[in-house]
Amino acid sequence: MYRFLLSRQWVILTLLGLVLIPVMIKLGFWQLHRHESRVARNEEVAASLAAPTVPVTELTGVGREPAAAEKFRTVTAHGRYDTEHEVVVRHRTAADGDTIGYFVVTPLVLDDGKAILVNRGWIRSEGDLTSFPKVPEPPRGEVTVTGRMMPDETTEASGIKDTKGLPDRQVMLINSKKQAGDVGRPMLGGFVQLMETKPQPNGKQPEVLPEPDHSGIGPHMAYAIQWWLFTGAVPVGWVVLVRREAKERRERAAAGETAAAGKQPGDEEPGAEKEPGKPEEPEKVTT
Repeated sequence: MYRFLLSRQWVILTLLGLVLIPVMIKLGFWQLHRHESRVARNEEVAASLAAPTVPVTELTGVGREPAAAEKFRTVTAHGRYDTEHEVVVRHRTAADGDTIGYFVVTPLVLDDGKAILVNRGWIRSEGDLTSFPKVPEPPRGEVTVTGRMMPDETTEASGIKDTKGLPDRQVMLINSKKQAGDVGRPMLGGFVQLMETKPQPNGKQPEVLPEPDHSGIGPHMAYAIQWWLFTGAVPVGWVVLVRREAKERRERAAAGETAAAGKQPGDEEPGAEKEPGKPEEPEKVTT
C-alpha cells in the first residue's frame, strides 16, 4: 500500500523535508544566539551607564582607545572648544530614527594641550549637501563637558562606507586618528558623546543624542521558537500527507473491487447491441 513512496513525486517531497529540518534547526539556533548577544549587550550597556563618572583621561589616551567594556561609560572633560576644526558627520539620523541630518563634532582642547573629539549632537540637514551647514556655536571660554565614552567609528564596525572627496569639513565617520592630523594636536582615542555642558550654553544647540537602548531584546527569541515549530511541523505534515494518500488509494481500490464484484457474467450493459447475425425470435401467440 505504501509503494507510492518510491514514486518520483514522493521521493522529492521526502528529500525536501529532510533538507528543511536541519536548516530550520540551524536558523532557530542562529536567532537564539542573536537573542543571547542582545541580552549580553544590554547588560554591558546598563553596567557602563551605572558605573561612576570618571575623567576622560582615565579611559583613553594619545594612541590608545577606550576598552570595549568602557563603551558608554560616563566621563568628564575640561577645556575649550576648537570651532576652527569643527566637522559635521553626514547622513546621521535624529532621535526619531528617520530624519536625516548631521552630527556636529567639535574638538575640545584640554588643559594639558591634548584634544578629545566631542559629538555635540544632531542638526537637521538644510538640503544643500555641498556646503558646510549652519551649526550652532558652542559655549565660549572654559567648559566642563559630561558625556558617554565612545570608541572610534570604523567601516568594519559600523558598516558605513568612508566616502572620499566630500565637501570641506564633512566626514562620514567619527575617527580620532583621521582627524588628529587636521587638528594639529595630540588626540585622545575615541570620542565623547555629549550629555551636558557647564556652564549651559545660550541659544539653540544641536540635539543631544538619547541614552542607548538597553531594555529591548527584539524579536529574536520569538523567531527562534517559530523556526523550531516549523521544524516539528515538517515530519508531522509528511505523516499526515502519507496517511491521506494511503487512505485515498485504499478507497479507490475498494471502489474498483466493488464495481467488479457487482458485474455478473452474461450481464449486458444497458443499451448494448445484440450479437449480429442472430435474428430475434418471434413472440409466441397462444390461442
